[in-house]
Amino acid sequence: MPYSSDVAAAEALKESYEKLRAEIGKVIIGQDETVRLLLTAIFCQGHCLLVGVPGLAKTLLIQTIAGALDLDFNRIQFTPDLMPSDILGSETLDQSRNFKFIKGPIFANIILADEINRTPPKTQSALLEAMQEYKVTIAGENYSLGRPFFVLATQNPIEQEGTYPLPEAQLDRFMFNIWLDYPSFESELAIVKSTTSDEKYQVKQVISGEQILEFQHLVRRVPVADNVIDYAVRLVHKTRPNTTMAANETNQYIEWGAGPRASQALILAAKCNALLNGKYSPDIEDVRAVALPILRHRMVRNFKAEAEGITVETLVKKLM
Repeated sequence: MPYSSDVAAAEALKESYEKLRAEIGKVIIGQDETVRLLLTAIFCQGHCLLVGVPGLAKTLLIQTIAGALDLDFNRIQFTPDLMPSDILGSETLDQSRNFKFIKGPIFANIILADEINRTPPKTQSALLEAMQEYKVTIAGENYSLGRPFFVLATQNPIEQEGTYPLPEAQLDRFMFNIWLDYPSFESELAIVKSTTSDEKYQVKQVISGEQILEFQHLVRRVPVADNVIDYAVRLVHKTRPNTTMAANETNQYIEWGAGPRASQALILAAKCNALLNGKYSPDIEDVRAVALPILRHRMVRNFKAEAEGITVETLVKKLM
């Protein structure tokens, strides 16, 4: 729906965000920061990767968010024998001996790529074109995907058995890499109470696809001061070893750093973060608020960092 002004649209975005959080909170207990980042990615037209050990409700969280949005939703369970055609679709012969394209589950607004690292890189790469260009190519023909379009993927840590590391090109296309930790004692008490009874809550749809598209355009129209863009780009440059802006810690512990997509993601996410907090333009604090999930999967540690137990999180905080 069109709004009378960008200020009215910004207020509508904040109101919709609060409604979404309240609705999701009726099913998902705790995980407030994770929900905030997931919704930020959706309003920024980005994709999300959720990483955590089994049993932390990663799949349930994404299904709950999908239920609160009036959008088509498909879940793809990634397994070692999954083929690219199982995701994209394939051409088959119909009764008239003509080739007919049968669309795969990728043709939806929200894709849950469940346990994405349980399938080999060949199949993982089937998502690359869809995530970047919002289309797929089958037998030389291009097929556009509906908008909005998001890939929300879950992943078990690479140390778990039966997993494959995601290719760097695949990782770079995820706006956020969100790590889920174990719930607090109080949260786990509430989780056990709510999930061991016979009561089930049906999530209500709060926001439509048209509204999401409008909010995505609004985020891009948000003005940003030059010093905020300078801070974001400078922060990304600090992650690149053996360059003029590289920090000492980077040269010591980083094999390679983040690319230009990280700078773009920092500014887009900072814009959205500002709107969700009732501001009309982001400041440096908004960049800092989203820096860790944007940079953690785009920086690769060297052997020295691994040997000394230096984490990417520690390095990002030092760079900020």
